[in-house]
Amino acid sequence: MIIRKTMRAALLAAVCLLNGCLGRPPLEEQSFLFAPPSKPEPKVDPGGRVLGLRTLQIAAPFNSRAFVYRTGDLSYEADPYAGFMVPPADELVSPVCSDLRAAGVFRSVEEAGSALKPDTLVEIYVSELYGDFRPAQNASAVLAMRFDFFDAPRGLPGKALLQREYARTIPLKAKTAAALMEGWNQGLAQILDAAVLDFRQSAEITSKP
Repeated sequence: MIIRKTMRAALLAAVCLLNGCLGRPPLEEQSFLFAPPSKPEPKVDPGGRVLGLRTLQIAAPFNSRAFVYRTGDLSYEADPYAGFMVPPADELVSPVCSDLRAAGVFRSVEEAGSALKPDTLVEIYVSELYGDFRPAQNASAVLAMRFDFFDAPRGLPGKALLQREYARTIPLKAKTAAALMEGWNQGLAQILDAAVLDFRQSAEITSKP
């Protein structure tokens, strides 16, 4: 009798687990894209530089479709249910170029392989891209990027115009993948604004006689 009751209890627990009796919603895969806030139509400077995006790379620990969470000082984990629709190094190209075009600093911003020959090149390296979910920290979206702008009168990188690193830590409204993506978008917009401002200032300095 005791054995039968034990088996019934185990079977009931298994059925409840499969049917969500533990109060947890069923896990579903979620896919996200970078989408910084849109900007008004820029006033393009007809005499401005043509910027070419030479490379955009992401550090190996974070260059996967799965979202990465920092869970301890030296520990990270990948989310099997939430991630980017395509690898982030590929997915970031379009929003980055679109935001740089909207800045109104460049006559044009072209991706690698464009037939329009640039006279300025930028190399972008993302060193950090994760959600900070350490127990002792407030949940936040972490994004760090390095921008290397080069003068390229012949379409090849020459004199460095600006080399600078930017980092943003954006507090999350909720400890969810959607909130993390929103934080990354906010951080990306801030970093791009700062990089454009610094480039504008450096270009003005280098153009002075």
